[in-house]
Amino acid sequence: MWEQMQLIENQYPWFFSGFAFLVGSCIGSFLNVCIYRIPLDESVIAPGSHCACGKPIAWYDNLPILSWFLLRGRARCCGRRFSPRYPFVELLTGLWFLACWQLRSPQVALCGMVFGSMFIAATFIDFDHLIIPDRFSIGGAISGVLLSLLVPSLHGYLPGDELFFIDALRSGIVSVLGVLVGSSMLYWVKTLAEVALQRDAMGEGDLKFLGAIGAFCGWQGALFSIFGGAVIGCIGYFGIRFAQIVLSSREGSSEPLRNDPEASADEDREEEEALPFFGVEIPYGPMLAFASMLYFVYLHPWVDGYFATVKSVLFGF
Repeated sequence: MWEQMQLIENQYPWFFSGFAFLVGSCIGSFLNVCIYRIPLDESVIAPGSHCACGKPIAWYDNLPILSWFLLRGRARCCGRRFSPRYPFVELLTGLWFLACWQLRSPQVALCGMVFGSMFIAATFIDFDHLIIPDRFSIGGAISGVLLSLLVPSLHGYLPGDELFFIDALRSGIVSVLGVLVGSSMLYWVKTLAEVALQRDAMGEGDLKFLGAIGAFCGWQGALFSIFGGAVIGCIGYFGIRFAQIVLSSREGSSEPLRNDPEASADEDREEEEALPFFGVEIPYGPMLAFASMLYFVYLHPWVDGYFATVKSVLFGF
C-alpha cells in the first residue's frame, strides 16, 4: 500500500499534502466542538453544531476556515459574532497535519496527527479553564503506548531491522519510559518550585500531560518539552511586556503628585495590572504542547543527538 501511495505522491506531489491539510482542517472543526463542550461535560456527538441562540448550523455554514470569512464572523441565523479562534484552530490543525505528512514518514505522520489533535484541544481548554482533561493526558499516554507498539518507527525502529515483535516491544518500552521519566521529572520540578516560591507552582494535570508527551516523543522529547516550554513561556512573557511598554509610552500619562496618597495608590494598582502573569495562574500545558510538537516534526534529530552525546560523555557508550 505504501508503495502505491509513493507512486501517486511522485506523480501528483500536491495530492496527499492537500488531502492532509483538508482532513486536518475538518478535524480542527471537530476539535472546536471538543474545546467548548468537554469542560462542560457535554457530549461531543449530539446534538449537532448549533448557534448560541439554539438554531442548528447548516452544513454550508460549517465549512472549515471558509465559513467564518464568508459569514464575516457572524452567525447567519441571528447575527451574533463568533470568535476568530474557530478558523484559527481549524487552520492550525490543518497545518499540523500538513507538517506531519511532509516531515515524517506516513506511519509516523498518522501517529503525529493523533498526538497533535489531542494536544491542540488540550491547549485551548487549558487556556480557557486552566485544566487538562484526563482524556487528553491519561488517554494520550495510553494512546501513545499503544501506537508505539503498533508503529515501532514512531521511536526510530525501522521496518526490517529486527522481527516486528522485537521492534514493537522495544518501541513500547521506550514509550513507557517516556511516560515515567517525563511525569516524574516534572514532579520534581514542581516540588522544587513550590519549595522556592512557597505556593502551588503547577497543576497535577501538567504532570500527566507530560506523561502523554513522553509516550509519543520518548524521554528525550519529554525532557526537551519541560525546558523548551519554559523558554517559550519566557519569550511570550517578555514579548507581552515589551508590547505593553511600547503601548504605554505612546499613550503617555501625567505624573501624579507623590504626596497624594490616592494618586500613589492608583499608580500602584496600575503598575500591578501592567505586570501580567505575576500573582496569576499561567497555563503551562500549551507551552509543553508547543515544545513537544516542535520536537516531533522538526527538532528530534538534534535533540536526540544532543542527549546521545551527553550519554556518551558521561557513561562512555
